Amino acid sequence: MIVACHQPNFLPWIGFFYKALIADQVVLLDDVQFARGFTWTNRNRLKGDGGELWLTVPVKKKGRGLQKIQEVEICYEKNWPRKFFQSIIQNYAHAPYLSEHLSFIKELFQQRWEKLVDLNLATINYLAHNLGVKAQLILQSTLGIKSQGSELLVEICKFLNAKVYLTSQVSQKYLNSDLFLANGITIKTFRFNPPIYPQLGGEFIFNLSLLDLILNCGNKSKEIIKKFNHPNKREDKPYGFN
Repeated sequence: MIVACHQPNFLPWIGFFYKALIADQVVLLDDVQFARGFTWTNRNRLKGDGGELWLTVPVKKKGRGLQKIQEVEICYEKNWPRKFFQSIIQNYAHAPYLSEHLSFIKELFQQRWEKLVDLNLATINYLAHNLGVKAQLILQSTLGIKSQGSELLVEICKFLNAKVYLTSQVSQKYLNSDLFLANGITIKTFRFNPPIYPQLGGEFIFNLSLLDLILNCGNKSKEIIKKFNHPNKREDKPYGFN
């Protein structure tokens, strides 16, 4: 059993789903602190006429101090859902697969979400399904585990009876490897190579939301990711795609 963990981001980037493709279970860390500064939890990037198209979901922060991600509420003082929808439709009007996903995009921004985590989970589930992710997605809050750092990750693995924890090579240096070893859990790392694929207009922009890839490449998206992340190019050769 291979377990990976990640915060439940808004319209996550391709690397998030690559990790989900090579894991058996992905725990979404919604019971950890919501960052006060820049965070991918409530923003991400698509592609616009002038380059990057940033979409940032306004959230309620004033007077709320430190919040857990699962507690963060969405702010509707400005009509951002309508602006988001119009921006996507205008900038992806010529995307080959927009029509296939138009109803989801429309419903996503028509629904009045109260909690940020619910909006994010809707985008994650939809994109994961369309990419063919088979890993089980689990909210940390449903496990009742409230530790921090490496202890949190180890406790999650133990709760799920996982003997392998999957993380990127970049993140490995932040882990207490001795703690994992003491609990009989093996740390396996991967290196993600961002794919290059047909994008609309202008120079290619790396590491956009998976939505950009899916709107441009449809059901070929998984194969494109696989092409740039062949097991022979990675140190964790035993791990392939589901």
